[in-house]
Amino acid sequence: MSQEKITSIIAHFANVEDPRRDEGKRHSLIAIITMALCAVICHADTWPDIEEFARSKEEWFREFLDLPHGIPTQYTFRRLFLLLDPEQLQDSFLAWIESVQTATHGDVIAIDGKALRRAYTKGGKKGAIHMVNAWSSENHLVLGQVKVDKKSNEITAIPRLLEMLVLNDCIVTIDAMGCQREIAQQITDADGDYLLALKKNQGTLYEDVEHLFAHARPNNFNQPEMDYTEQVGKGHGRVENRQCWVIADPEWLVLLRRQHDWPQLRTIVKIEARRSIDDKRRKPDRRYYISSLEPDAERILEATRAHWGVENKVHWVLDIAFREDESRLRKGNGQENMAALRRWALNLIRQEKSVKGSVKTKRLKAGWDNRYLEKVLFGQ
Repeated sequence: MSQEKITSIIAHFANVEDPRRDEGKRHSLIAIITMALCAVICHADTWPDIEEFARSKEEWFREFLDLPHGIPTQYTFRRLFLLLDPEQLQDSFLAWIESVQTATHGDVIAIDGKALRRAYTKGGKKGAIHMVNAWSSENHLVLGQVKVDKKSNEITAIPRLLEMLVLNDCIVTIDAMGCQREIAQQITDADGDYLLALKKNQGTLYEDVEHLFAHARPNNFNQPEMDYTEQVGKGHGRVENRQCWVIADPEWLVLLRRQHDWPQLRTIVKIEARRSIDDKRRKPDRRYYISSLEPDAERILEATRAHWGVENKVHWVLDIAFREDESRLRKGNGQENMAALRRWALNLIRQEKSVKGSVKTKRLKAGWDNRYLEKVLFGQ
């Protein structure tokens, strides 16, 4: 294996401090983290699984890792990840993202939360861990994650996550939990645009937006300050009609700006989706948004659809392919650090394009084929 590949592994984790006492270290920090990451890529979900995987791949690992004392036990893996500083591991993750991500004008960055439901203790002494993730719809990458403080909620975690990201020329989409003036200000201060969902429990804002659309006539949306688009999707016996109305007329928005004082508020949005499954119509789903974007209904509708990528291509995959929702890690920083490894592994798998197939298929192949695992790990 080339020295360049070995150097890249060392560089990824160079800023992660080893929390173990010197007299208790027999295995290097870089070796343990690298073996754990490879194990997670290849379907290992527990500490015993990680140890067994590393033992089965010992010959391959010795090609680029220094292993004077052989393979660590499951207890060594566990102890290190309980102690590792999650923020330092996250910094390494973000540095890797910056090295592979292509800056894309208009990229939709979806922010959404996910609970690790079994990471709790009986009796309620420790509740399930909740993570907030950022997803790049253009690059198909998890951009970062932040753990929600146990006595707080996503509102406090989202600003910390946004601080980690480059938002210039990007559209940040967040569900109603993140519809806060301070969050919108943070996004626009970073030269990004926001598209925030509304719910009825947000004072009079929802009612005022609903009122404006109720009094807008269809022919109004032929004006430059308003826009309208419609999309129809078909497949597997299902037909979905999606309509998007956008109002950007200053005279219409003056009430919202005066009463609600949102930073750089330029547009309000109404989206209505109607589904028919096997010719049976379902109740229409109607949603409202506020945004700093210009009035472009087609672009805004696509951005709202892209937002669901964080649910379908991150949260769902982590639960189905990585079994994250079944993880029972509770103590120390173990769950948070393993969550970071899963997202890192998911990104590496998605970046590898030579094999066609699902995430599960690629994980299995990486476990069977050392050369393919090398491609996933090093991107070559």
